[in-house]
Amino acid sequence: MTLFRADQVDKLFPGVRALDGVTLSLEAGSVHALLGENGAGKSTLIKVITGLYRPDGGRLLLDGDEVRFGSPHESASAGIGVVHQERNLIPGFTVGENILLQALPTARGLVDRAAIRAEAKRWLAELDLDLDPDQPVTELSVAQAQLVEIAKALSVQSRVLLLDEPTASITPNEADRLFHVVGKLKDAGCAVLFVSHKLEEVFQICDTVTVLRDGTSVLESGDLTELTRDEVVDLMVGRVHEALTLPPRTVDTEAAPLLELCGVGTATGHADVDLQVRPGEIVGLYGLVGAGRSELAKALLGLDRITAGEVRVRGQAVRIRNVRDALRNHRIGYVTENRKEEGVFLDQPVSRNIAVTVWDRLRKALGYVPAKAEAALVAEYVEQLGIRIASPAQYAGTLSGGNQQKVSLAKWLAAKTEILIIDEPTVGIDVRTKDAFHTLIWDLAAHGLAILLITSDLPEMITLADRVVVMRDHRVCGEVPNDHDYDRMSQQVIRLIHAEGTTAA
Repeated sequence: MTLFRADQVDKLFPGVRALDGVTLSLEAGSVHALLGENGAGKSTLIKVITGLYRPDGGRLLLDGDEVRFGSPHESASAGIGVVHQERNLIPGFTVGENILLQALPTARGLVDRAAIRAEAKRWLAELDLDLDPDQPVTELSVAQAQLVEIAKALSVQSRVLLLDEPTASITPNEADRLFHVVGKLKDAGCAVLFVSHKLEEVFQICDTVTVLRDGTSVLESGDLTELTRDEVVDLMVGRVHEALTLPPRTVDTEAAPLLELCGVGTATGHADVDLQVRPGEIVGLYGLVGAGRSELAKALLGLDRITAGEVRVRGQAVRIRNVRDALRNHRIGYVTENRKEEGVFLDQPVSRNIAVTVWDRLRKALGYVPAKAEAALVAEYVEQLGIRIASPAQYAGTLSGGNQQKVSLAKWLAAKTEILIIDEPTVGIDVRTKDAFHTLIWDLAAHGLAILLITSDLPEMITLADRVVVMRDHRVCGEVPNDHDYDRMSQQVIRLIHAEGTTAA
């Protein structure tokens, strides 16, 4: 039985036809995949379904009846839950308040705090998530916030649940918990839409698939049991996608480290962290949600207080005050996992986003930055990274997630950094763009950059890293030299994560 159908939906923006006659059907008791490259129209379609955008053509049908949603609240009231790719938590509220925001429990006209805690714990338990319902969401990591978003969507007990990149910032263990919940929803007769660039997940949990390309449906409700991975990728990109082959690259293990941590502790709770990254080396930092990986990176950049130990850059002990100090005085760049809030200026042109790190270099007398020099620099990196834009004047907030991530990376490459910390580089990135990012990161290391790579995507880690340093509870619990054998590496890394005590591999 079809619970929901988007029929021949159109959506137009100035100069762009984002959706062109797209059709999507969601069946009761089924998990349906929605696939496509960045900019294909997936998130736009979800925003139309949930009332954030009004369609310019076509119909939305719920239980066979046409519906029109003027806001997300209206779609939620009709039984459509959603987890967006961008965070939608209210910063001033607690975990529990955010989870139960659609219907806060009350008693005698007042918010019932005890009921909020009890109900929130129930939905957090569904995801095996050990969080305090009274904790402010501003204290959560990006991955924890993603899981709270999922708990929030579950609490509405929707008949139709839309999951837009729900596993983008979480590790395989957390993803498995989510898939278990999705299976229970499916058995209960719900219709689940699953958007992901991780095709192994799609084939693991989905029954059918719709593929979008350039705002149109190139496959509607295809049976996944009758499709191969290459066939799906071919539908997404318009040609068979070749497997990524990276050229040989060697690391001089005798070279002095460009970045070195010796017994580092932080105000966040890190202790005794030892870490080295040499020129031309990619060191992976892996761990479960809450292990402290991103927090460690931010402490290195002066965004958190280092309370013990020593940070050395090119052999010299340093105390980095902020991101500007890290870039100007130590040639350290940071590609953040949170591109929407920290990686790009959404309300500024692409040109300004890319050139902002090099204005000091381009600036002439009286602070004047020549437009011609800025345009040439921007054009170089737009071409190098394949950033899809209408013009350099286009606002970054109008770009797809993948293109925003490219802009975030471009500004650090333009600044000629020598040490690059890259946090979750391919979250929400399609398969072809992901391969381009992997090739780029590999080439940057081959040209001598020291790269500290943080990713929850274990295949990505095993593809790129020369060594994998594993963290647990804000400490380094072991290290695995990478021979790029996925089965062996994944077993050793996961064993370290769950082992008691500290182990070296």
